[in-house]
Amino acid sequence: MTILDRIAALQQQVAELKAANQEELENLRIKYLSKKGEISQLYDEFRAVPKEEKAAIGAPLNVLRQSMEAHLNELREHLAAAGSSIVAGEDLTRTPDPIELGTRHPLSLVREEIVDIFSRIGFTVADGPEVEDDRHVFGMLNFAPEHPARDMQDTFFVEKEEGIQKPTDILLRTHTSSVQTRVMTEFARRLKEADATGKECERSLRVLCPGRVYRNEAISARAHCFFHQVEGLYIDKNVSFADLRQALLYFAKEMFGAGTQIRLRPSYFPFTEPSAEMDISCDLCGGKGCAFCKGTGWVEILGCGMVDPNVLESCGIDSTVYTGYAFGMGVERIANLKYRVKDLRLFSENDVRFLRQFESC
Repeated sequence: MTILDRIAALQQQVAELKAANQEELENLRIKYLSKKGEISQLYDEFRAVPKEEKAAIGAPLNVLRQSMEAHLNELREHLAAAGSSIVAGEDLTRTPDPIELGTRHPLSLVREEIVDIFSRIGFTVADGPEVEDDRHVFGMLNFAPEHPARDMQDTFFVEKEEGIQKPTDILLRTHTSSVQTRVMTEFARRLKEADATGKECERSLRVLCPGRVYRNEAISARAHCFFHQVEGLYIDKNVSFADLRQALLYFAKEMFGAGTQIRLRPSYFPFTEPSAEMDISCDLCGGKGCAFCKGTGWVEILGCGMVDPNVLESCGIDSTVYTGYAFGMGVERIANLKYRVKDLRLFSENDVRFLRQFESC
């Protein structure tokens, strides 16, 4: 086959060449137009053609190269146009393999359910820093200077000065009550500003404080060095213990079922007086007694009480005018009761076999 025959054969192939993607297009360019491509080889052979034949061969050879370049450019533009519509609607970096959808974390589910229940009776959400100072975590909450919670064996200190108590001590908060002290301080500031200027302001405070807290504890199936809390606070004139009990009874029935009963046992917390631990009737045995409730028919879920007057005063609130109640619960504790999870570590180990069990929740 002469060089002219080969040029004619390639010219016939040009219009039939197709490329479904950029990779195939590049393969065509390499096959025909690269330094070792078929058309480039024809040019190499053309150099050896006798001078008198060059005009007859050179013209169709140039036409072949131009036709090939034009056709490949058309294919390139076509792929670019098709690709622009893909880019507009799809992620080209996405793997072609099926992507499994994740699930909501059980602690997120429980926290949001707690917030939703209390929001129905007027509570709003307040947030605060996880790295706090001694004053907001302990001092304003009526903790004695020698209280063991201030020991490094119980609390993670970021910066701690020598001595039992220093207002400048920086630590990882041990409870979300530190958010309450900040909220109460701001509430007191608004009250004073309103009294001084005659402006109207909200004269009651009803907040939930959810968040992560940290304590220096050995990690086990029943304890962890970090966990999650939701604390509640209601400050107003003439707030009573009866108001506290009714709010907690409402929560227990909404969270665990309409037949749930509660009982309040006297307890002690530095920041509330009087204080109580709240139990709910065991929903496994209906209060008759079983292994889960250790034969008592009751399961403890939270601590609560009336806000100590010293706490109100330390935050700038007049305790002769205002009273309030507070409560706090561990989200893991509620999740354990709701889903019967026996090991706290499962909540933070990211085991998908455990997390997939909550797909339908």
